[in-house]
Amino acid sequence: MSLEKFSPLIGRWAVSGDAEGAIAYRWAEGHRFLLQDFHLHVFERDVSGLEVIGHLQPLGAEPSADVWSRAYIFSDGRTLDYVYEMTGCDLTIWFRHKGSDNFMKGRFDPQAGRFESAWQWPGGGYRLLGTRLA
Repeated sequence: MSLEKFSPLIGRWAVSGDAEGAIAYRWAEGHRFLLQDFHLHVFERDVSGLEVIGHLQPLGAEPSADVWSRAYIFSDGRTLDYVYEMTGCDLTIWFRHKGSDNFMKGRFDPQAGRFESAWQWPGGGYRLLGTRLA
């Protein structure tokens, strides 16, 4: 299954707002996975890691309809799972499962090289702005 609808994310982004730092999306060999490298300062701590995004496909099974990810947080050793959905230039990411009350909604503008997004969950959240670097 193709991940081409996630192409607006590809590139390096400077992040500002309630978190500061940089993220970069790139294709893994074969375009079957999208990789995100991230280095952010958020909630008074540094967070860095790698996220692998793609369809789940256990041995002998068909690829999942949903696009899943696992983020490997280098700064503290955690692994976090998400579900991604991209419609046009609108991105939604749910924590743990689709429909979760912990999610991010964002809008990418590839022509302007910008994005706006916000994470929200019961009792909290934060906003992010991004500017394409390359």
